[in-house]
Amino acid sequence: YFLDKSDKYDSRDVERLQQDDKWVENYLIWRHDVVDDTLKMIDESFQWRKEYTVNDLSESVLPKWLFEIGALFLHGYDKEGYKLFWFKVKHHTRDPKQQLDKKKLVAFWLEHYAKRDHGKPLTVVFDMAETGISHIDLDFVRFIVNCFTDYYPNFLTKIVIFEMPWIMNAAFKIVKGWLGPDAISMLKFTNKSDVQEYISGEYLPPHMGGTDSFKYSYPPLVDDDFQTPLCENGPITSEDEHESKEEIDADTKEAGELNEAQNLNQKKMNSIEQISKSEETDKTEVKPKNAKKALTTFKGPLLHISPAEELYFGSKETGEKKCLIVLTNVTKNVVAFKVRTTAPEKYRVKPSNSSCEPGTSLDIIVSLHGGFAASLQDRFLIMAAEMDQSSGAGVPELAQFWKEVPRTKVMEHRLRCHVIESSKPSSLTLKDNAFNIPAKTNEDLHIQLTHLLQINRRLEEQMNRCLWFQQLSVVLSLLSVTVAAFCFYLASAQRS
Repeated sequence: YFLDKSDKYDSRDVERLQQDDKWVENYLIWRHDVVDDTLKMIDESFQWRKEYTVNDLSESVLPKWLFEIGALFLHGYDKEGYKLFWFKVKHHTRDPKQQLDKKKLVAFWLEHYAKRDHGKPLTVVFDMAETGISHIDLDFVRFIVNCFTDYYPNFLTKIVIFEMPWIMNAAFKIVKGWLGPDAISMLKFTNKSDVQEYISGEYLPPHMGGTDSFKYSYPPLVDDDFQTPLCENGPITSEDEHESKEEIDADTKEAGELNEAQNLNQKKMNSIEQISKSEETDKTEVKPKNAKKALTTFKGPLLHISPAEELYFGSKETGEKKCLIVLTNVTKNVVAFKVRTTAPEKYRVKPSNSSCEPGTSLDIIVSLHGGFAASLQDRFLIMAAEMDQSSGAGVPELAQFWKEVPRTKVMEHRLRCHVIESSKPSSLTLKDNAFNIPAKTNEDLHIQLTHLLQINRRLEEQMNRCLWFQQLSVVLSLLSVTVAAFCFYLASAQRS
């Protein structure tokens, strides 16, 4: 495919395909590990990506009014922790002159999210309240469907359709014809009484029976719902702005106990620590003084962050309420950082707004506040930017620094929350373990399932070969018997 059609692809996509195993795996998963079907999908999606200039789509190349009407945007999470991609159908009207720009807007949002959240799947919500015949645009709907079925592999969890008018039933019968059996099973037709089976009320607007007061506006682009500032002592109130001496002493003692627990656990974990030589060679010349080993690490240009993707909390039953984030400064300058969250009322983060010296590591303790429990919908955002050595790292200097630093110079990394239902220790908690180690992640299960499918396929191929040889042997045997009988018949005829 690449040799014959290289002029039809964007070289950046080809380069990414050769380097990003996760992207390749998503294509394989979406095509059930059938290599020929996977290659066909890659070919079609790459040609589409070049046609729509997906890698170069930005706010500046699309009409501003497309963002202002609020027909498409990302906001909130479903009950499984997947981001919601909203289509406010009432804001869409058919217009052939605007169709290409609207399609590019869909591609922009999907690419924007895919790059930001490393391809984590989406839940699509078609909000069809207050819609009618003038809003039906089957060409646009087909484009949206194709984006998920043909161009963005393993990117769709489900499609929640809210209050579809009866007049659109015929149209959606046509849409179902475009979907494969897997995609059809993802369709969830809902109304006000049952939509909360899939999305909790905190992320549903009032007209859908929820309590979300979010109002779309532009600019800027809708963020990930992160709240700032997030202070070290839970939600900001006047009495929370300064911690008491007792709290500081308790935190110091807690940090000492944590470091002691880490030293003990590190000895126990020698058999499971797997840091490859290739990862070591990737490290910069600046060697961290207090670097901690972790099984998963996000390697950003300013900070290495462990864990890379998820913080593991326990449920209310398990009582595991604290996690550790390790930041390592890999630059030669001081790096300022701050932590934001989608649920500031739940969490304490210490420190939440500070700086990290060149080549050193720093521990951030994330703990649940009061009687709250972690949720799959909760997210954390770590923001970091380099500071001049002369800037100073006190509270006033940091506050002024964040007001002035250009957004283009800020590194951002997002972490999800994972809730462990089992009471068995299986993750990083400050009680039992200094490292995030899920007992069995979905990715592990998927790898095992893929391995079993491959073994099953090989066994089927072997069985087919055996059957083919068996059939060939029977045919040859029959042919031999026939030849022998014919020879015997000729010999008998000559004697007679």
